[in-house]
Amino acid sequence: MGPLGRVLVTGARGALGQSLLAVLDGDDVVGLGHDGLDVADRDAALQAVGQVAPDVVIHAGAWTDVDGCELDPDRALRVNALGTRNIVEGARLAGARVLYVSTDYVFDGRASRPYVEWDATGPVSAYGKSKLGGESELGPEDTVVRTSWLCGSAGRNFVKTIFQRATSDQPLRVVDDQQGCPTFTDDLAGMLRRLALERRPGVFHITNQGTTTWFRLAREVVALAGLDPERVQPSTTAELDPPRPAPRPMFSVLDNAALRLGGVPLLDDYHVPLERLVKELLAV
Repeated sequence: MGPLGRVLVTGARGALGQSLLAVLDGDDVVGLGHDGLDVADRDAALQAVGQVAPDVVIHAGAWTDVDGCELDPDRALRVNALGTRNIVEGARLAGARVLYVSTDYVFDGRASRPYVEWDATGPVSAYGKSKLGGESELGPEDTVVRTSWLCGSAGRNFVKTIFQRATSDQPLRVVDDQQGCPTFTDDLAGMLRRLALERRPGVFHITNQGTTTWFRLAREVVALAGLDPERVQPSTTAELDPPRPAPRPMFSVLDNAALRLGGVPLLDDYHVPLERLVKELLAV
């Protein structure tokens, strides 16, 4: 048995889930994707958690299609809020702690400074409301981790999409009026393991350091790929055609205050893992 005890990772087939399984490779870990665990099914969730008998559950399973959630808010609540309730209930019966992965979308995006963990929430989208609902299901001994702008080598994400479009000469027009913190799944997974190992309860904001816009991030990706960043042209959210169903927080910079004030080293500046990821994509 590893130092963490037995770990259950939900959402194990997702981008973050795959990074978690890699980081936890030396631990006693069981990963369940949606095909093996429908978190919205209470009986199935209780049975799955009971069979694994974990000491800690890292609940990364979620419906993260922001626009899909806006079009079907009941499904969003069923998976992200009620599903978290089911996981927490199963964890309680097993005597396990829960580490829940949440999002910057729990904020309204109207702040003029980075959000700290103790700021009031106010989601403006169905996705954000459903993830905040999930947060409300956690107990004082559990951990909530809010993160943002996830990128990584697995799954679909902004960096991979820009890289693919840039290398196939497709037009690139990217919004420049949404500001946030890119976060890379390998780095985030390592910090999640640390929080679980150190049994730190409460709310934490975890992102790679540094802020940018989607437009500026896209230009960096194209430049790192050895192409002309001037190919990327800026636009505004209002100019999106067709418009997105779900509103996006225009400013979702997360201050990692709980880590910083607690003396925990923060994740690298996002340029470090960004360069690593683009090199990986170029090598394929």
